Amino acid sequence: MFPDLFSYTWVLWLVIVVAAIVLELLTLNLVFLMIAAGSLIGGLGTWLLGWSAPLQVVAAAVLSAVLVFLVRPLLYRLLVHGKERALTNVDALSGMSARATASFVQGSGFARLANGETWTARLDDAHEHAEVGTGARLTVVAIDGATAVVAPATAPIPGTGDTP
Repeated sequence: MFPDLFSYTWVLWLVIVVAAIVLELLTLNLVFLMIAAGSLIGGLGTWLLGWSAPLQVVAAAVLSAVLVFLVRPLLYRLLVHGKERALTNVDALSGMSARATASFVQGSGFARLANGETWTARLDDAHEHAEVGTGARLTVVAIDGATAVVAPATAPIPGTGDTP
């Protein structure tokens, strides 16, 4: 019975490879891709060479470990090299332009950001006594809890687009 079972170990290797690829698609961290490559080359490759099942497992494990600990860090570094971290959520709001939806009273009011969200807003400390009317251009300086800290935007120099 066991000789017949071991003649179909190639199916087990293919199942392991497919399962590792599916897990890689869910995690996207290259670990399961290295395990899939180790299983494909180390397990299925040694089966094609006629090695015994225990040697296939050892070859797949060793090759997977080598790929995970030596190749994956290099490949990962290549993939993320030179890319800045994408800002998300409130981190992405700093520097965004906004418009006052109503006049600010005592340095606070509401502002509609460029992304369409309306936030409770207050003027930053350097501009806390500035007059801000309805429709005034603002720039988000920071986010403090659920309040956008804003400053009046400086008008661009006509014809250049540069700010003074």
